[in-house]
Amino acid sequence: MTFDPLAIITAFGLIFLAELPDKTMFASLAMGTRMRPLYVWFGTSTAFIVHVAIAVGAGSLLGLLPDIAVKLVSAALFAFGALVLLRSGDDDDEDGAAKTVTGFWPVYTTAFMAVFISEWGDLTQITTANLAATNGWLSTAIGSALALMSVSALALLVGRFIAQRVPLKTVQRIGAACMGALALWTLIEAFTG
Repeated sequence: MTFDPLAIITAFGLIFLAELPDKTMFASLAMGTRMRPLYVWFGTSTAFIVHVAIAVGAGSLLGLLPDIAVKLVSAALFAFGALVLLRSGDDDDEDGAAKTVTGFWPVYTTAFMAVFISEWGDLTQITTANLAATNGWLSTAIGSALALMSVSALALLVGRFIAQRVPLKTVQRIGAACMGALALWTLIEAFTG
């Protein structure tokens, strides 16, 4: 168990960019317009933490494989992530909450379930597992959880501004370029390290 600030920053940056154009961000935004934003944030954050724990556990198991196999699988998953971001359509019409919910526990439960269900097998979960296999579980968990919770907070605080001013395709392309660069870097490491 090592604490690596560079791995935290790497995980934060990648997961943050991958989650920005995700439907979960828009679900958070939609829920925040109908429910108390702080309650929504607690629910979404808890769901993200559970998913990070699952992804880090999977990545730790992946880390038991021979180093070259882990790097090749990681490179393939990063390349897949880049393709997904480049090919993803606009899913921003899907809103995660169609009715008004009040009270802490109903809002918390609604937000938790919306994110918990929608994040299974998501690009950010796969990327987190990937990073945990190569960069260590603790730093990856911290960076990934902070990124996911930050995106949720951002969606709740300034989501309308982002949706109106920053084209999602731009965010997706930046995320895809980062994932592609990581795929290439990981391949180089696999064959030279």
